[in-house]
Amino acid sequence: MLTAERQRLETASLAVQSHIQRHIAWLEEDLAELNRFLRERVQTSPLWREREDLLRSVPGIGPTTALTLLADLPELGRLDRKAIAALVGVAPLNCESGSWRGRRIVWGGRARVRAVLYMATLVATRHNPVIRDFYARLCAAGKPKKVALTACMHKLLLILNAMVHHGTPWSLAASS
Repeated sequence: MLTAERQRLETASLAVQSHIQRHIAWLEEDLAELNRFLRERVQTSPLWREREDLLRSVPGIGPTTALTLLADLPELGRLDRKAIAALVGVAPLNCESGSWRGRRIVWGGRARVRAVLYMATLVATRHNPVIRDFYARLCAAGKPKKVALTACMHKLLLILNAMVHHGTPWSLAASS
């Protein structure tokens, strides 16, 4: 809603701009209040705080990614690798019909989780040695960068799923 209002502000007439600016200010205050509420809820729950600490121990996972995974992916750590990848929408699915054979593509899943996982993976390709090396290996093998990044998203999600399942924090030796 904030994005829509900001874009509307650019094209609005002068008479309406002050109203839109007030609405943007209200939305920003409301969003800040919701973020504070969510942060307090996570801090007061031992289970959520423990899971957030596990997730935040991974290089590339920040507060937004951790909170989104906690809120929008409660199945993390409870499903097997194929199910969690399909649930998020990063599992390669066949695109075939009859004798026609297409390439594997990813689709569906939880868009919000996929969006924050994408941004976390971008950071991880620079700061997480496991993801960085995997990304470099795929690019060196001739994979398009978006395909390599999607594969890294898949790998990062599986690492996070295993960490939460076993309750173990990030370790370079265990994640390789």
